[in-house]
This record gives sequence, C-alpha cells and structure tokens, in this order.
Amino acid sequence: MASNPFFVYWWYHLPNLVLAALMYTLLGRVVLGFIFDENAPNFIWRFFVRITDPVVRLVRYVTPLDVPHVVVLLFAAVWMFMLRVALLILLLALGIAPTPELQ
Repeated sequence: MASNPFFVYWWYHLPNLVLAALMYTLLGRVVLGFIFDENAPNFIWRFFVRITDPVVRLVRYVTPLDVPHVVVLLFAAVWMFMLRVALLILLLALGIAPTPELQ
C-alpha cells in the first residue's frame, strides 16, 4: 500500500480529486441546465444542484448581480480549476508535490 502513489501523496490527490469532482459537476450542471428547469423534480438534477450550490453561492457573492446564472456556473468551474492549479503550485513551492517515478 505504501508504494501506491495515491496513498504516498494523499495530501495532494485527495484535495485535487475533490476540486476536480466539483469542477466537472459544475460543468455537468451547466449542460443539464439546458435540459431541466431550475426546480425540476429529477433526482439527478437535484443532486447536481445540491452538491454545487455552496460553491455557486460563494462565486455569486463576488460576481456582479448583472451576470446571468449560467455564467456564474462557468465562473465557478474556472475557479475550481484555478484552485487545483494553485494547489499544485503551492506544493511545488514547498517541495512536497508528487513527482513522476521513472523506472
């Protein structure tokens, strides 16, 4: 188990995985938003809304009110991507980022 890179660098992989899941869920919500109404009773739609609403509320707080909701969703996905990049840069600067293992 110690030789598995996921467990060796869990402090990078775990936050990166959560941020990636949020980013792709936000993009999925954008796509599903063209199909479903905002208050649709569909279980999958409600899951996407419930998971992404905290992030959307944070992004809405710093985004002007004139910006349409779909653009706020896209901004939120971009912010998640930027957080993933910032995490990697921070760990590289600290010297604890995962490195490729050459065999």
